[in-house]
Amino acid sequence: MAGEMILSGLLDPVDPVGVADLILDHLVRIGFIVDYDELGRPVLRSPEGKESLRALHREARRLALLPRLGWIRWAWMRFSAFFARGEWIVPERIRPVLVEITERWHADLARLARLLWSSTPYSKGFGRRLGFLLLDEGNRGPLGNPLLIGILLLQSPPITLSPRDRFFQYPPGQKVDKINTTADVHSLMAVPPYNDLLGGKLVAYAAASNEVREAYRRKYAGRRTEIEGRVLPADLVALTAVSAFGRSSLYNRLRYRDGPIAISLGYAAGYGVFHLEPFYPFFRALLESRGISTRGGFGAGPRIKWQICVRALEALGLSRTLINHSVPREVFLFPLAHNLKDFMEGRAEEPLYRDLPFRDLAAYWHERWLLPRAERVDRWRSWEPEGLLDQVFPTDADGAFPSGQG
Repeated sequence: MAGEMILSGLLDPVDPVGVADLILDHLVRIGFIVDYDELGRPVLRSPEGKESLRALHREARRLALLPRLGWIRWAWMRFSAFFARGEWIVPERIRPVLVEITERWHADLARLARLLWSSTPYSKGFGRRLGFLLLDEGNRGPLGNPLLIGILLLQSPPITLSPRDRFFQYPPGQKVDKINTTADVHSLMAVPPYNDLLGGKLVAYAAASNEVREAYRRKYAGRRTEIEGRVLPADLVALTAVSAFGRSSLYNRLRYRDGPIAISLGYAAGYGVFHLEPFYPFFRALLESRGISTRGGFGAGPRIKWQICVRALEALGLSRTLINHSVPREVFLFPLAHNLKDFMEGRAEEPLYRDLPFRDLAAYWHERWLLPRAERVDRWRSWEPEGLLDQVFPTDADGAFPSGQG
């Protein structure tokens, strides 16, 4: 595979003959349809169907996990008791608690859950970050620990997000300031078997809670940015979330009392570099061999990976149009203020926050979503957490990881 060739150093950045064809072959192999526009440039079309869209991400996921297999083994030995067996769960006793990630073990548990379950574990997030664990205090593991329901990770919002930017008419010259009163959902997920009990909807409710807003304010009030030394607002008036695989069922029909928890804003254009992830180390080496810096970190901007991929594609004679992967991404807005549109568009000076205590949201989820689901579906009862490891350490020849990695 292309990933192994790159990891093994078999692609020569000084003499990259044939790499352009290898890239196109790779894109076809993982499921893309490659067409050509009137100028003869390759254009990608994504396949239809959610499972086909998931398949597009498998190679990037596999390569993201390869260097982390040793850590996953270590973390599983330490944290496996937090991952529930279906037989341990009594739905009526589920009592969710929202725990801000402030300690190392919190972060390690969240990282393990994301690596084991997320289809897109390779994105690390950027800018301001805030994270939470959702734990079940009502059902406990063999060591007496609460069980993990899911995780919520927030990051700085993208400056450009077409559906959001069409929804708001920002005051002239204030777009960036207004956007910086929002955050973006980097990861929102429930782990099995809670996902089968609609635990993902609980995590979405948690995202809109007073507790998340208050934690964000505590963490970032008065803090200066690393790049410009500015003090950005610490008041959080909205969240955005972007689906990974087209239309999202997670946020649909998600309401609470006075209105929606999440509103669909339509679909993003489908730009990104996940499908080029196997070539990223080679792209960096190619540019560095030509004296072009690939330095990331503070000052380079959150889209440094995009910039590297675009420059490398053009250096190989390929079009930058290849970063348009054409995978549809549904964009959702979580309004945390009653007057959000007026505030974002400059007609209101202060946000009028919705009062959404997590305790009340969790109780509503319990009655509206959890209990009816538990009556209709029972496959969660037979879940065994080792199934998560099977996805990372597959036994079939087609997906097996090298046993010596990590």
